[in-house]
Amino acid sequence: MGSAGRTFAALLLVLNFSLYMIVLGIAGWEVNRALDGFGSDGALSIFLELALIAGVVGIASVLTGVAHLKTWKAESGAAAGSAALIAWLLTLLALGFSCKEINKDDFRGDKVKTLEALVIIVAGFQLLYVLVLQMGPGHAYDI
Repeated sequence: MGSAGRTFAALLLVLNFSLYMIVLGIAGWEVNRALDGFGSDGALSIFLELALIAGVVGIASVLTGVAHLKTWKAESGAAAGSAALIAWLLTLLALGFSCKEINKDDFRGDKVKTLEALVIIVAGFQLLYVLVLQMGPGHAYDI
């Protein structure tokens, strides 16, 4: 994929970094609110915890991706691809709970609704990033 793939991967990294930071901010805010005694139901608590874990692993994936962009070799691509895949799978887990929360039709605050939407969006962009890494240097799809 050459320099076009590298540029596209860099744009996805910036986008994923921004989205994961927003997810971490909103999820952290809601967890802090729950810890202060405003409480949340069991499914929402699990969703918030998974969103926090997915956000942290997503940021780690972005950092690994930045290191890969510097070298753009198959060796660093394997590490970046592994981290990206793990982050995507954890984001999918949070996405499942997000869909459950949406389907429950209970009252949820605007921040929780925003967090649910962001988790769905970041799961799509993370998948796109995983696919771009699979077409990077040293892979069978090299163009």
